[in-house]
Amino acid sequence: MASTLLKKREVDQSMFDKGDVAYIIISSALVLFMVPGLMFLYSGLSRRKNALSLIWAVFFSNAVVTITWYLFAYSLAFSPSATNGFIGNFAHGGHKNVLGDPSPGSPLIPSLLYSFFQLEFCAVTVAILMGAIAERGRLMPCMLFVFFWVSLVYAPVACWPWNVNGWAFKWGVADYAGGGPVEIGSGVGGLAYSWVLGRRHKRELVNFRPHNVTLVTLGTFMLWFGWIGFNAGSAFGANLRAVYAALNTCICASLGGITWCLLDYRIQGKYTMIGLCSGTIAGLVAATPSSGFIPLWASVILGIVASALCNYGTKIKHLVRIDDALDLFAEHALAGIIGLLFNGFFATNDVISLDGVNTAIQGGFLDKNYKQLYIQFAYVLACCAYVFVVTAAIAKIFCLIPGLDLRATDHAELIGIDDDQIGEFVQDFVEIRRAFDEWGPVGSQPEKPEYNPTNGLEVHAAGDRHALPDTGLHSPHPHHGVRAPESASEKV
Repeated sequence: MASTLLKKREVDQSMFDKGDVAYIIISSALVLFMVPGLMFLYSGLSRRKNALSLIWAVFFSNAVVTITWYLFAYSLAFSPSATNGFIGNFAHGGHKNVLGDPSPGSPLIPSLLYSFFQLEFCAVTVAILMGAIAERGRLMPCMLFVFFWVSLVYAPVACWPWNVNGWAFKWGVADYAGGGPVEIGSGVGGLAYSWVLGRRHKRELVNFRPHNVTLVTLGTFMLWFGWIGFNAGSAFGANLRAVYAALNTCICASLGGITWCLLDYRIQGKYTMIGLCSGTIAGLVAATPSSGFIPLWASVILGIVASALCNYGTKIKHLVRIDDALDLFAEHALAGIIGLLFNGFFATNDVISLDGVNTAIQGGFLDKNYKQLYIQFAYVLACCAYVFVVTAAIAKIFCLIPGLDLRATDHAELIGIDDDQIGEFVQDFVEIRRAFDEWGPVGSQPEKPEYNPTNGLEVHAAGDRHALPDTGLHSPHPHHGVRAPESASEKV
């Protein structure tokens, strides 16, 4: 009996190269590494009082995506038995029969590994989307929103270019690693979510600056590191196309960072670190749909063009009056669109065929396939329209349901989402505040107020208040005080 059961579980793995399988497992882990990169990036870009909330949102969303993907999102995106061209079915719900058959995306790897790799793509897409809640979004309703967004937005858009029966796949759309599902999905989706949330209070827009540029830099380089697995892994094997995509990615990112930094210098007279990081990310995003399609010399042009257009694209949010706090549209949607359109001009079979599998796919203008440009353009329009409308509709419905409003209160926005919804902080400065009067030259300290334990005042560990007294934000008392240290052990 036991031997019969073991035989039933046997899977023929001889058709897969173990090197390719190991390579995609490592690439999947690199893509997952982009998630903490986004945590640090978003945390550093925000005010200190909201920094932990973005780390929490990205982390928690990764768990929600994993469960949703396992239950049915993979089947909705990649089930090969669905023939409507728009979305899959539930044939592989709970990963039923997803094991050792050749994957729907590539015959080089098994379907279970393909699902794992695509899971991390979805996780990164949602992690990018979490930037839309910056400084005024409620956390737990957003996590429920993620469940529906993955099912109704990401899964269909991923089905279009990557499912063998997707309408974009059959039409010949050239989208290498996710210009539509990942970049337009997160960038346009973030714009729609920000539109529904509304603008931050005017006081939050005055003198705004990132609270930790070091975290921004660390997060950017973690993203670059993970992006190698993202783009090179999309060749689905340890082959020359993977190497080509990795080099294209680095060229595009490098030129993007340099271009943005120089553009900022022209305006501000400073070589800003934030500008260098922003341009690098714009280059990485532009390389996502194109790195496995275009020649190396075309990536030089793409890095410069994408970075410059995205730099000026950061002004679009002011024109449409949508508070896209972390520039998801300019950095991700716009750069992804540029990369997709570049495929219409510069994609060539000489690059595509380097994987030894896609030898019959035509490129764009370089291969005299002139229709590719309008195919790419139509695909971009379809992705943008669908993602914006459906994302906004889901968010609007949430805001109409009692208890699921996605927008935090004005008080929460004032004291910070960290304090309002988490109760923890990236850095806690209460001890510095408590002993602030101890700072200064000897003999210059002001007289300490007498500590009265019955005066009814409380001091809370409230993180950064931007010059606002802690007790005024937590206590109904119209006055506030400072608790004097009782002993030397309490002094900083």
